[in-house]
Parts: sequence; structure tokens; C-alpha cells
Amino acid sequence: MRRQRHLEEPMDLQLKGRVAIVTGASKGIGRAIAETLAAEGMKLVLVARSTDLLKDLAKALPTESLVQAVDLRDTAVPAQVVAAAMQAFGGIDLVVNNAGATKRGDFLQLTDEDWADGYALKFFGAMRLSRAAWPHLAVRQGSIVSIIGIGGRTGQAEFAIGGSVNAAAMNLTKVLADRGVTDGVRVNAINPGAIATERLQLRIRNFAKEQGISEADAAVKLPRSMAIARFGEPAEIARVVAFLASPQAGYLQGAVIDVDGGQTRTL
Repeated sequence: MRRQRHLEEPMDLQLKGRVAIVTGASKGIGRAIAETLAAEGMKLVLVARSTDLLKDLAKALPTESLVQAVDLRDTAVPAQVVAAAMQAFGGIDLVVNNAGATKRGDFLQLTDEDWADGYALKFFGAMRLSRAAWPHLAVRQGSIVSIIGIGGRTGQAEFAIGGSVNAAAMNLTKVLADRGVTDGVRVNAINPGAIATERLQLRIRNFAKEQGISEADAAVKLPRSMAIARFGEPAEIARVVAFLASPQAGYLQGAVIDVDGGQTRTL
């Protein structure tokens, strides 16, 4: 009798020995992505501004890694990261665009500098890195996964910069996916919702002050105010990245996946 596959048996993602560039890798979602990809056997190029955090992460990973403590807002840096990856590992199979945070606040109070900084890293840094890596990804039929955010789908008054940056990044995903059909590069994106990171802790503290409640109570009431059951975990985003990078997701092209606990209710 043919043995049935049990649900607890792991899916072979066929990522062992492949090479990934992960930006914003020093903490939060980026660190979880690095840990998950390394557990799948990938070699990593770890990109962020903090040398110490990246070195600590590299020491903890089970596979080879290259630390690149750089600022992707510098226009020359993305190409330098790609060159370093090629020199160290001889190829690139995956680019994970995760770096970039944008300033929240009253639209009328946000400065030109705030807007320029919001686009400089999350949008232009990702665009330049994708462009620099593209020829190498094409050679190995690799992929790009961008971590964007649900604010690009639903506008909010206090998230003017982030919402517009995210919307632009989603459109770029579609543009690159269209080109990728011809060049053999798969391009997809993930929109995280409220994920339990340091950034979310700041939102919880602010919510507690606004409501005049404790941070513990705020951590319970804030997700309810979003009409979701709970906050997400960084590892839950990371597992979707690993799937999208794998041959198991070979027919996904230009997909923008909301991993948000149901927070986004619009099409």
C-alpha cells in the first residue's frame, strides 16, 4: 500500500545551497527571514546599518553568511552589495527587499525631508538593489520577494508617507514581475499587518498613552481596534518568504500577499 504523506512531514523547499541577499536583516522581520532561510540551508548576504547586530546574527546562523553593514540610501551601495555577494558566493538566487521604515504623523507637519527619506530607503534602495541583482538572478532563474505593508492598500491619515511608498512598491512588484516573465525571474511581495516587532511596541506605548491605559491592556485592545484576533509573529512572515523563494511557488508571479490576520478587508 502506498504510504500517505503525513501533515507533520516538512515540505522540501529545495533551497539548500542557494544564495540570498536579505536587507534590514539585523532585527525584527528581517532577522526572522534570515534565520528561516538559513534553516533551509541558504547562504546569506546580511544587509543593514548595524555592524554589531549583523555580526551577532551571522554567528548564530547554521550556514555561511556575509555581513554588509551599509546604508542602502546611498545610491552606490546596492550595486556594491551585489558585487560583494557575487565575489563571495558566485551567484544570487534570491533578493529579499525588507529594509525601510517611514515616518508617521500629521500630513501637514511632515516635511519634504521626511518624504524624501521615506522613499530613499524603502523604495529607491529596493529598486536599485533589484536592478543591480537582476542579471545575476536571471542567470540562475532566481526571485525577488519584497516586504511592503498593508498601508499601501488602505490609506490612513497618519500614514501618508508609508502608504504612498508601499503603493509604489506594490506597483514596482507588478512591473518587475512583468519583465520577469521574459527574463525568468519571479517577483512577488508580502504585505505584513501588525507584526510583533520593536516598531509595534512603540505603537502600543502610544496607544496606551492615548487611551490612558497600561501597556499590557493596550497590547490586548490595540489588535481588537484593528478587528484582528492577535498580532503576527516575524517568523510567520519569514515562512511565507521561504515558500515564495522556493520552486514550490513556481507559478506565483506578481503576487502581493497580505499576511495580516484578516485586517485588510478590501479587494
